[in-house]
Amino acid sequence: MEGDRLEPAVTIKNIERELICPACKELFTHPLILPCQHSICHKCVKEILYFTLEDSFNDAASDTSNQSSPRIRISSPSMDRIDRASRSGWKRNSLTPRTTTFPCPGCRHDIELGERGINGLFRNFTLETIVERYRQAARAATAIMCDLCKPPPQESTKSCMDCSASYCNECFKIHHPWGTLKAQHEYVGPTTNFRPKILMCPEHEMERVNMYCELCRRPVCHLCKLGGTHANHRVTTMSSAYKILKEKLSKDIDYLISRESQVKSQITELGLLMKETECNGERAKEEASNSFDKLFEVLEERRASALRAIEASKMLRLEKLKSQREEYQGLLENNGLVGYAQEVLKETDQSCFVQTAKQLHDRIQKATESLKSFRPAAQASFEDFVVDVTKPQEALTDLSFHSSGVDIPEINEEQSKMYNKALICWDHPQRAGSADTYILEYRKVNKEEANPAWQETEVLSKSKVISDLDTNSSYAFRVRGYKGSICSPWSREVILHTPPAPVFSFLFDDKCGYNSERLLLNARRNSVENRAGFPLLLGAERLQAGCYTTLDYIVGDTGIVKGKHFWAFRVEPYSYLVKVGVASDSKIQEWFHNSRDLTSPRYEQDSGHDSGSEDIFVESLQPFTLVTLGMKKFFIPKASLAPAAPKDSVNRILPMPSCIGICLDYDKGKVGFYDADRMKCLYERQVDCSGKMYPAFALMGSAGVHLEETIAATYLEYQDEDM
Repeated sequence: MEGDRLEPAVTIKNIERELICPACKELFTHPLILPCQHSICHKCVKEILYFTLEDSFNDAASDTSNQSSPRIRISSPSMDRIDRASRSGWKRNSLTPRTTTFPCPGCRHDIELGERGINGLFRNFTLETIVERYRQAARAATAIMCDLCKPPPQESTKSCMDCSASYCNECFKIHHPWGTLKAQHEYVGPTTNFRPKILMCPEHEMERVNMYCELCRRPVCHLCKLGGTHANHRVTTMSSAYKILKEKLSKDIDYLISRESQVKSQITELGLLMKETECNGERAKEEASNSFDKLFEVLEERRASALRAIEASKMLRLEKLKSQREEYQGLLENNGLVGYAQEVLKETDQSCFVQTAKQLHDRIQKATESLKSFRPAAQASFEDFVVDVTKPQEALTDLSFHSSGVDIPEINEEQSKMYNKALICWDHPQRAGSADTYILEYRKVNKEEANPAWQETEVLSKSKVISDLDTNSSYAFRVRGYKGSICSPWSREVILHTPPAPVFSFLFDDKCGYNSERLLLNARRNSVENRAGFPLLLGAERLQAGCYTTLDYIVGDTGIVKGKHFWAFRVEPYSYLVKVGVASDSKIQEWFHNSRDLTSPRYEQDSGHDSGSEDIFVESLQPFTLVTLGMKKFFIPKASLAPAAPKDSVNRILPMPSCIGICLDYDKGKVGFYDADRMKCLYERQVDCSGKMYPAFALMGSAGVHLEETIAATYLEYQDEDM
């Protein structure tokens, strides 16, 4: 038994490649298992989190009431802040867990750490043990000394995993005598790597793992299964999982060993392919260089031709201007034409004077007319000779290898959206020639800067979530596909606009003023529908004319006390009447504690007019600042305090957007209503921001409202396969 424990792996020195961290490219140190099943050093996770640390704090701040602070780039990492980010956690006010996301260095998939951060990841003790064996094999000449010997210490022969100490033979017998509990301790060869005897659950630190989740492919404890994140997942016992996985692993290893000759032949083939690739690569470089040389020759020829044309035009213009200048110099006194005319006037013989003066007079008249309407003989501007290089420059920018078999991807504007982050989706219209990888580029459309630099990111799927975008800005996106070394041309650019303010997260409040008899709230509290039912029908018995119905109010469960915030939602097209806006906490308390039906006198039988004067009266009774939606229309209030609001009914009724947004500027006391698909403001007005402000909604008749879900980084998806 002892011999089995102390027997080293024969090929331990040949597996160094498997023991290298993909992040630091060094041997693993306290490796952690990521959800994608890759391992990474504990310190490397913290270093990677540093680059996303600032985003985590800004995102957390955007979910509280102070969301207007600008992003500040920090220059050096703070271990205290990194530890706080690694623990992640979330605040109650944010309503949704705040998770830290980073790309796996091995597969580049986005990894979400969840609520517990790094603490929610398992240490890979098996890999840690193998790394320690490798280190021992690498430093075989360096002995591990006994921890209990008196100076000078002897070389250790065993290490006790229960005592976390190394012993020589004599000390081991002294401290582990036969017939005692210590004699049953687990001992291995000399090592400095002592791992825990029992693997504990990261989420429930006092519980040991005793089950295996087949969906998440990770060990869990019984509390995880009873009421934790794995409650609805399929689990199996740890012994069963151990047996099944060990059998599969052993079977796969035996298969690889039996195919050793095949592997060697394939290694030889790969060596030949490497040589062929090197030769073909050099040939391709030479052909590419020749192609660019041809382009240089064409450009040089066109350059020389353009310069010759400009030079010829310049000389011709200078010649004309020089001749015109000499002609005008002749008009000066005692010079040229004027001087000659003065001499002619001295002629006393009439016949001779008349003979000469006629022609001279014609020349003087032409000179006079030319003087009155002066126009240069040639233009000094060379605007006609400006070389237009826009299209050739774009063509040269997109110059790439022949895209045979790679279809041009196209960004799907219906699936792509912009909210707290940008979700960009694309596909191949022809459904053929899909790429292996994609490069997504984006840049801010800035009027001040003509051609801002593109930012790029490599994507393995057909969608990508982009963070760190400025609010109230337009961004252009484009994508191209790669298949090996072949790439497709760029897709058509798509421009999306970010919200005017940071996104505010909240859910519907199921306590304050919530009427469960008329409103139906889903379990996630992000969707509400109106179900008037029998109370409305029974109340309608007394109605003879007009419309006396009650609005059912519901508010958000999180308030705003400062800053600028934006949220979006969708109203069902079948909705009869929905009011949306904001409300102060004092108004909410006053309204829900003294509820009454609000009816408009304009529809009463004896009203007799439709002047709209009652609108001011009705608005004075409204508890909240709202606009009306319904019947697929958006109604701008007539009794608006905004001077720019349209007064005629035609311009006050707009088509209802599929997604509506509200922007509240608490500090300036303004609320705006937006077409959230285009981020276009439809209506804005002043609002009294006294106290805490809440998102408010009111429904009547058949209606439904669904809050827009924030965009989260894509979770890794695993196929549900048998173990």
